[in-house]
Amino acid sequence: MISVLIVDDHEIVRAGIKMMIDEQPDMKVIGEAGDGQEAVQKAQDLMPDVVIMDLNLPKKSGIVAIREITEENDEIKIIALTMHDGREYIFGALQAGASSYLLKSHRVNDLLEAVRTVSKGEAYLYPNATKFLLEDYIWKSAGVRAHTLMNLSGREQEVLSYLAKGYTNREVAERLFVSIKTIESHRSKIMEKLNLKTRPALVEYAAKNGFLDFS
Repeated sequence: MISVLIVDDHEIVRAGIKMMIDEQPDMKVIGEAGDGQEAVQKAQDLMPDVVIMDLNLPKKSGIVAIREITEENDEIKIIALTMHDGREYIFGALQAGASSYLLKSHRVNDLLEAVRTVSKGEAYLYPNATKFLLEDYIWKSAGVRAHTLMNLSGREQEVLSYLAKGYTNREVAERLFVSIKTIESHRSKIMEKLNLKTRPALVEYAAKNGFLDFS
């Protein structure tokens, strides 16, 4: 029996997934969580085989929650189930430790197959996610690095890495033992030097340039 923890901030979504999972003879929902912080705690307490995780969560982002869960216990397999199909979300989730990335628009059978697949220690990706991974491999194999990278100081590169992985300004400040204002200043300079306007653009840049390595 595959034990499953469902994480989504919408109760109606959790209820629908739970009904679908509990109808399967080889799966059982053992818990639910409505935010990222609760997800990490319940994963530690319940030790599910598989976690189905939304990415847009209150209190703690899904990507940060994925990383914290897998760092604590890499035997727990995580399926990122989201409405976002952007490259930055896919890279963020997979490099945080997710074994699967699915969209909420996919078929019910896709999610069921993903649960069974990741519970065996294998990965399950939809075609677009696989395409992005192949493109990233080719990008890195060719040694392509944005020339603007050289304009970033060592500390700015460190801050970029944390921000791209989903940490808030406060969390980065706590990890680097500096003030939030200092992190905000670094972030502003990074965005200016790289000519980026949004956080998703920053994450995509970080993914292409090797800043999302969670090893």
